[in-house]
Amino acid sequence: MRFEDTPIAGVKIVEPDLHQDHRGFFARLSCPQEFARAGIDFTPLQMSLSHNLVRHTLRGMHYCMQPEAKLVRCMRGRILDVLFDVRPKSLTFLKSFGVELDADCIRGVYVPPGVAHGFLSLEDQTDVLYCIDRLYVTGFDAGLRWNDPMFNFSWPIKPMVIDARDASYPDFKT
Repeated sequence: MRFEDTPIAGVKIVEPDLHQDHRGFFARLSCPQEFARAGIDFTPLQMSLSHNLVRHTLRGMHYCMQPEAKLVRCMRGRILDVLFDVRPKSLTFLKSFGVELDADCIRGVYVPPGVAHGFLSLEDQTDVLYCIDRLYVTGFDAGLRWNDPMFNFSWPIKPMVIDARDASYPDFKT
């Protein structure tokens, strides 16, 4: 695996090494030892799948009040994966970053604790896999508005489908 820095401290693009032959390819998608060599303490305990029926579905911007890290990959279709740094002590506090992920390249994004995450599906029938380093605990979910001007992120497409909870999140307050 290869780990690439992004404009947000601690957020990494994770590129798998593809072992290809006439059948297709094989790729390791997560390995605690390889993450550790990259200076990241990450061992997934839970895997979740987000299935999105139609393109331009927005999910986010979510984060957890209990520290939680995750590795996000698009396994079918294509997404614009977006991150907002909401960590007051971070050198990149209030920065935003977006990257396109798709099932063909299967690269992922490592999202450290304290970074809000969301995505916009760019194709119908899009599946997003989450590998999370802790088990889900009710009551620690948090979020902020996807188009909060504080983060100055320019979404290329307005969402067509958005959950009422995601649409009603407040702007971030410092």
